[in-house]
Amino acid sequence: QVQLVESGGGLVQPGGSLRLSCAASGTIFSLYNMAWYRQAPGKQRELVAAITTSVRTDYADSVKGRFTISRDNAKNTVYLQMNSLKPEDTAVYYCNTVVRGIVSWGQGTQVTVSS
Repeated sequence: QVQLVESGGGLVQPGGSLRLSCAASGTIFSLYNMAWYRQAPGKQRELVAAITTSVRTDYADSVKGRFTISRDNAKNTVYLQMNSLKPEDTAVYYCNTVVRGIVSWGQGTQVTVSS
């Protein structure tokens, strides 16, 4: 069974930066695509960024040029570097992967962008 544990969330002022981490266990991390989603209060969960096993990346239009997803297979960890944060980025951020057809989610980490 895959376990995903996010960390790195917090309170940051508009224009600030945060780096989220997601540590994976229970699978061969390097074999699977990884993604970050977020869910704001009263809104549906949405895809923020994804990274394939060949390190191809994709981003939601709302975060392009500000967020960067990366992975370190030696550490079984995927990262989300978030720069130029805006109040509308406030949400719970979740790590995600699909292993043999089974979707796994982390517990989420809260990101709040506010002055």
